[in-house]
Amino acid sequence: MKLSDFSYDLPEELIAQTPLANRSASRLLTVDRKTGEYEDRTFEDILAYFEEGDCLIVNDSRVIPARLFAKRPTGGAVEIFLLRPYGDDRWECLVKPGRNAREGQTLLLGDLTATVESVTEEGNRVIAFTASQGDVTEELKRLGEVPLPPYIHEKLADAERYQTVYSKAEGSVAAPTAGLHFTPELLQKLRDKGVKIGSVTLHVGLGTFRPVKVEDPTTHKMHSEYYILPQQTVDLINETKAKGGRITAVGTTATRVLETAGRRGLPLTAACGETDIFIYPGFEFRVIDRLITNFHLPESTLIMLVSAFSKREFVLAAYQHAVEEKYRFFSFGDAMFLK
Repeated sequence: MKLSDFSYDLPEELIAQTPLANRSASRLLTVDRKTGEYEDRTFEDILAYFEEGDCLIVNDSRVIPARLFAKRPTGGAVEIFLLRPYGDDRWECLVKPGRNAREGQTLLLGDLTATVESVTEEGNRVIAFTASQGDVTEELKRLGEVPLPPYIHEKLADAERYQTVYSKAEGSVAAPTAGLHFTPELLQKLRDKGVKIGSVTLHVGLGTFRPVKVEDPTTHKMHSEYYILPQQTVDLINETKAKGGRITAVGTTATRVLETAGRRGLPLTAACGETDIFIYPGFEFRVIDRLITNFHLPESTLIMLVSAFSKREFVLAAYQHAVEEKYRFFSFGDAMFLK
């Protein structure tokens, strides 16, 4: 297995820059993961693939306004990107430019002062925020911007369009984008059909955009992300499996939570913590039966996960078809359903 095995050619004009007016109006490429056969549908057609007793698992993480703009006391501009909270108004952050962000350096943003406490092994900064007035958390929300992936260059008119309609647990720096296609009405139609919907939390980190730089993907160091698998969802999944229902994961993030739990064996048990699970061809899936996902970057860990769930050849053939049919790619793009 080589990194180049997961490459494909994508015209830049197929990278979706803005979301559709109607979330569920996106296109849907359904793929039989065992035969490779595919069919062009619209996302609302997803209803036809569900039966009473099936279970849909979503990631309810919400994107935080993680991008902040500060100044040095000398006036130089600095960008601070919140990565993860350390408690007591302290965060691990990415700072650009970082060359002068040494221990003890202070940065100014609105009513907040940011003090660099330490530098991590990866070169990130641990920053303590203090407020001259008001609450630090509320000031960070007021001053920050919701970050968009680096391949999106258009300004987003409505920040809620980069949130799923069921998002509630704040902590991600990027959206679990497979869920962007769902509307409250579509979710209700699934419930009316007898489909149970459960949620997990996985806070998407900046590492999701980290490219694989080694030719042997198995030697890639996977980033770690915080997850929660609640008891209510565990009970739902265990009951569904016991009755012969199918588990459909919405996105690679929900998949990573469920398969992390699946490593401990079935039936599932509730858990929370950090996961750095790396799913690539040869992986044994123990929990999910089907996967709803977006189209992912070439040579990314995400396209490797999808290739593990089906076959690499089937996935790349489906991607080639999507390119030829001018599907929209990446975060604001169309969807794929591996059944």
